[in-house]
Amino acid sequence: MRLSALLIASTLFATTAAAQTAPSPELDRATRAVQADVVRWRRDLHQHPELGNNEVRTAKLIAEQLRRIGLEPKTGIAHTGVVAVLKGGRPGPRIAIRADMDALPVTEPAGLAFASKVTTSYRGQPVGVMHACGHDAHVAILLGVATALAAQKATLPGEVMFVFQPSEEGPPTPGEAFGAALMLEQGVFRDFKPEAVFGLHVWAGLPVGSIGVRAGPSLASADEWSLTVRGKQTHGSRPWDGVDPITVGAQILLASQSMIARQINIAATPVVLTAGQFNSGVRFNIIPDEAKLVGTLRTFDAGVREDVIARFRRTAEDLAHASGASAELTVVNNAPATINNPALTQRVRPSLQRAVGADKVVEMPMVTVAEDFSQFANTVPGVYFFVGSTAAGIDPAKAPINHSPQFVLDEGALDVGTRAMLQLALDYLGGAPQG
Repeated sequence: MRLSALLIASTLFATTAAAQTAPSPELDRATRAVQADVVRWRRDLHQHPELGNNEVRTAKLIAEQLRRIGLEPKTGIAHTGVVAVLKGGRPGPRIAIRADMDALPVTEPAGLAFASKVTTSYRGQPVGVMHACGHDAHVAILLGVATALAAQKATLPGEVMFVFQPSEEGPPTPGEAFGAALMLEQGVFRDFKPEAVFGLHVWAGLPVGSIGVRAGPSLASADEWSLTVRGKQTHGSRPWDGVDPITVGAQILLASQSMIARQINIAATPVVLTAGQFNSGVRFNIIPDEAKLVGTLRTFDAGVREDVIARFRRTAEDLAHASGASAELTVVNNAPATINNPALTQRVRPSLQRAVGADKVVEMPMVTVAEDFSQFANTVPGVYFFVGSTAAGIDPAKAPINHSPQFVLDEGALDVGTRAMLQLALDYLGGAPQG
């Protein structure tokens, strides 16, 4: 980091705890001082994306920058994760800030000067690789926050753990341990137990310059379900000689949607049950022995989740039995619901407002996508917020959403994310009063 940037950051940290109006000129200058690096890191990462549990180059870039600012990163956590702790020169709280690192098996269209041309194999299929969800921005923002905080280590109160997490999108190999759960299993919070954890996500559903946050249930739990229907093979011209698992599977799928619509109180809490795959048979005139459906379940309440799974299993087994078939349902939870701690959300909302202006912080609805940040937030109180990434003049409701190959990040989101997380961290560490 340049000397001028260090001097600017030093001024910021000496005055932030006392500043209670938004936004502060010191914060403006500090974020501008690191923003060129944040943009450069983001573009580099975007051009060289890596899938989950394989973020080798990404982890190396992160570790090198953390060493450059005087930290001692630990690498190889949960395969490729990187963690570093900044110890301030004054006593204070312990917090953790997390960013996810992995890209998606998505082919990026040409257009950007730094567009990805990376290809690889994903679950046996050749694919392109793209940061179609914005994790490149998350890593760059957290590196910027770490650089700014490290500049005032001597006067900074408390300690900050920077968590760069691999494989938020899940592992390339089914059944492989991954992500936040594996980092916790390997003891990421064992010796350093923060009293709060924070994370953010760039979001195409919000205009650049804005931040969305809500207390309580924020993102859904993500379950991957697999339903195997076993029948009896026969010739397609004589279905009465066998048991057709395709027809039974279709009946179960339709009945599952009626179950959600007629048995679950979706006015109280949203529930989504979706099939993404339906595979069966090899020939046009043979009724096969077996059909397999695979899909996802999204819920916001643990009790509702268990109830839906039980009803789904009973519906599948009873319909199959009525037709002379059998049905077996397995459900694997990839991430619990992300629940923003209400008291902590109330505490940090003014910091977000100070960073970007009160009128730019909006109340988010519950979002049915999922995030394994919830694993950290189930261990210690957490808050997760969204940073708008759709350029001015484009309707966010019509913009290509995260995970689309057409997803485009307005780089103004990098500045907003950096200043918001930096303000939040400084206020929390310095004990800034609420409201």
